[in-house]
Amino acid sequence: MTLKTDSADFRRILGHYPTGVCAVTAIQPDGMPAAMIVGSFTSVSLDPPLVAFFPDKGSSSWPKIAASEGFCVNVLGDHQEDVCRALASKDPDKFAGVAHHLSEHGTPILDGALAWIDCKFHAVHEAGDHYIAIGEVLALDIHHPGTPLLFHKGRYGRIASLG
Repeated sequence: MTLKTDSADFRRILGHYPTGVCAVTAIQPDGMPAAMIVGSFTSVSLDPPLVAFFPDKGSSSWPKIAASEGFCVNVLGDHQEDVCRALASKDPDKFAGVAHHLSEHGTPILDGALAWIDCKFHAVHEAGDHYIAIGEVLALDIHHPGTPLLFHKGRYGRIASLG
């Protein structure tokens, strides 16, 4: 069977699947922080503990993160849409006004994130117009209680009820 759809249809249809929103952060070799927002984050393995995210090959932020030794995945809470927008921007100083501190391994942990997963790069694979970036988990923790920021049909959202 041949796929007969264009990228707009593909995006529109897959947009019906809600995703969590994460900020992937790192420290560049020059010491400056870098960040990108992803909705494509997943666990990969329990032994060893591995996670993955899928940066677009055209991303201007990905090379900054790829040049670092590791990264931190920050699970954003529904109260952090402003942080998400700041870190998704093209502003050269995305971290201006974004409260954070460094992990034991030197990656930025965002204050107020629900959870964080600190990783070193395990592997990066090409996958169409994206990469599959796999990280080996070095440390992780729940940072802030709350509910996650979601992305659905091109908009940010929140969980209305868990009951």
